[in-house]
Amino acid sequence: MKLKLYFEEAYNELVHKVSWPTWKELQNSAFIVMVASFIIALIVFVMDISFENIMNLVYSLFY
Repeated sequence: MKLKLYFEEAYNELVHKVSWPTWKELQNSAFIVMVASFIIALIVFVMDISFENIMNLVYSLFY
């Protein structure tokens, strides 16, 4: 009975209490996430290239 009550309450909350975003809000949020992901990926790429060049310089000093 507890499991059935849990699913009934979960359904009731999802249908009646949750405020779902509109299609336009969802599109705007998705666009912001894509732009932020691209910027973070670009920063990680630049850091990776920088560290690679620094390590190549350090290795070239010893070999």
